[in-house]
Amino acid sequence: MNGLKKFYMNDKIVVPVFAVITSLFIAAIVMIMIGKNPLMAYGALIFGAFGTKGALINNLMKTTPLILTGLSVGLGFRAGLFNIGANGQLIIGALLSTYVGSKMIAYPFYLSIPLMLVTGMIGGALWAAIAGWLKVARGAHEVITTIMLNYIAVFIANYVVNGPFQAPGGVPKSPEIAYSARLPILATSGATWLSAGIFVALAAVVVVYILVEKTKLGYEVKAVGFNPYAAEYGGISIGKNVVMAMAISGALAGLAGTMQVMGVYYRYLGALGGSMGFDGITIALIGQNDPIGIAFAAFLISSIRAGSNQMQIAGVSKNIVIIIQGIIIFLVAANRLVKTFMFWKRKEVEGA
Repeated sequence: MNGLKKFYMNDKIVVPVFAVITSLFIAAIVMIMIGKNPLMAYGALIFGAFGTKGALINNLMKTTPLILTGLSVGLGFRAGLFNIGANGQLIIGALLSTYVGSKMIAYPFYLSIPLMLVTGMIGGALWAAIAGWLKVARGAHEVITTIMLNYIAVFIANYVVNGPFQAPGGVPKSPEIAYSARLPILATSGATWLSAGIFVALAAVVVVYILVEKTKLGYEVKAVGFNPYAAEYGGISIGKNVVMAMAISGALAGLAGTMQVMGVYYRYLGALGGSMGFDGITIALIGQNDPIGIAFAAFLISSIRAGSNQMQIAGVSKNIVIIIQGIIIFLVAANRLVKTFMFWKRKEVEGA
């Protein structure tokens, strides 16, 4: 009974789990209404995400950048900042690291790989720090500035890979990075492979957890996020922590882009960023801004999307996946309603 009470007390676990189960139940009702078998659909989804070696490799490959963009947005949320610019930070980090990687032909891997990682993180950090500085120095809201910086990053990347940094062939792509700058491949299946980038992402989870929960900087960032006026009264510099939080957030997004370059494409492609930066918002919400929760949330979203193709082959529209994801986000974002429900369940457990 004590274990059950402890489970119900942990809102960071209960709220997302409740949201996922509820979303699957509602999506099942929708499928029944349109004449589809939800058991068959979910079976296909699970098979598409985990049923074969190739499916699992593809799933983990897609999880890698999502963990990092989720950490990026989640860290910003912890500081009370809405970093909507992870996509732009990812692009700048990927672009700069690609340039460095393409010049590493004569360098050994133990120099090439760290240099690319650091360059990508610095690129993302500097791009995000612009928004942090504008907020501190000019009072510009980070939502507006990060969205604008997203567009600027996209246009810069489009210009560069269609001009001075374009590989021969007329396609908007950069030259390839050196072989010594590529991450080791852990597993392959057909044309799909999983690089060591998954370990980099998991290491980032540990580092961010320690940073947020065990360091003075993490304490100050959270204090500014909870109540900036109280934090300032206690001697914490709001401006310094806002810029620092944005820079670290951007570094994580830049690292996500670098992972795509070092472990997947081996060059910068015109549409490398995709929606991964915006997916980080979804993942941070589902993971309750907790680094470990974000890692599980990234795997969840990746699994749902990886399995959606197989579900479509089984005759169920991929739009069902959008419904599932949307309901999860709604319930997690409206977690006060969920917590109210869990409050009554907790009362029942305590009364038992």
